[in-house]
Amino acid sequence: MKHIKLLIILLSCVIVSSCIPHKDTIYLQNKENSSNDTILYNLNEIQKPYRVQIHDILNVKVKAIDQETVAILNPSGEDNLNANSEERAYFDGFTVDVHGNIRIPTLGYLNVLGFTTEEIENIIEKKLLDEQFKATANIFVTVKLAGLRYTANGEVGSPGSVVLFKERVNIFEAIANVGEIPVTGNKKAVKIIRQYPQGQKIHTLDLTDIRVMQSPYYFIQPNDIIYVEPLRQKSIGTGETAVSSISTIATIVSLLTTSVLLFSRL
Repeated sequence: MKHIKLLIILLSCVIVSSCIPHKDTIYLQNKENSSNDTILYNLNEIQKPYRVQIHDILNVKVKAIDQETVAILNPSGEDNLNANSEERAYFDGFTVDVHGNIRIPTLGYLNVLGFTTEEIENIIEKKLLDEQFKATANIFVTVKLAGLRYTANGEVGSPGSVVLFKERVNIFEAIANVGEIPVTGNKKAVKIIRQYPQGQKIHTLDLTDIRVMQSPYYFIQPNDIIYVEPLRQKSIGTGETAVSSISTIATIVSLLTTSVLLFSRL
């Protein structure tokens, strides 16, 4: 009987220690404990201008006083009337090739690798004015990324790739669009795998710390991969909370008690 009691105590200690602490499930905590007023931290959202990479798709639109003169530069998408927004962006956009070029009608190949969309607008506008139009044509060029695509894996509600038609998406918005992080996901070490001209780099964000908003990786970029690790408690397979742990202990105790009674009758 003493052995069974010791076993119950041991199991209880293991299960309780495997509970997920409440503080590990809360986003944006004030970990300095000096004030509840987040304004004192002067949290500025940091986002560097995105620079175009290979395989990006650009949406280029050119406007002029006589719109017919620039019609060839503006894909109409009439061949894909049944396509959704993402498919239209793919068919009508200009894909950056492995050399960093896009090919635009009448303009030919333009190298855009490493430039911001604003810089590309200026490049196209200058080339049009130098080669095809006069200043009186009032050429107006807009260049946008054809959707912000990213992938989320690991402990998220719906792993997979997502395309958002927004220019600015922070890590919380990105995760919300893949079904949130469950209790068993590690919010303290969310990894961002980002592509750079020299290769991929891994950055780590602590989403439970309010200072994450000051991180240069707070805003995601096209082609980012977000990976959320499972907590140690998931691999143990015990209760996620105190209530579920107590329920687990109660079940084990009940089974052990039944076993003892059966053996005592033999």
